[in-house]
Amino acid sequence: MRPPADAEDLLHDLFVKALRQGERFCAVRDPRAWLFEVARNVVVDRARRVRNGEPLPEDLAAPEFEVAVVDQLSACLPRVLAELSEEDREAISLCDIGGITQARFAQLKGLSLAGAKSRVQRARKRLRERLLRACQVRLDERGQVCCFVPRPPLE
Repeated sequence: MRPPADAEDLLHDLFVKALRQGERFCAVRDPRAWLFEVARNVVVDRARRVRNGEPLPEDLAAPEFEVAVVDQLSACLPRVLAELSEEDREAISLCDIGGITQARFAQLKGLSLAGAKSRVQRARKRLRERLLRACQVRLDERGQVCCFVPRPPLE
């Protein structure tokens, strides 16, 4: 049996995820189903961390590494997302950022699974095109992000 603190931690994680949704949470057609789905994901994520985790020695030095350019590209994401259509922004926000499955997205939007997949793929394509153009992203010979020009966030 796990200590009650574990359940409190899981509940806290779920609450934080719900708060991060902001006004979008109010637009969810079935909040109870959304909470159950997110709670299931939180439990699975926690189980993976616990299963794969081993305590590290106290004297272990932190590795020094450089943040990959593609990870720095996230600085452009909020502005470019704001410039997408509401439909594209919602598909990216729910599926890619919020982590819901495309099947769940289809249910929420009253679409077929194929329709939801198409919508998400088109939104990703437009996001990519917008990032390449707006942030002047350049790719290397392997197709990996090598550099970009950050854009200031919208006020």
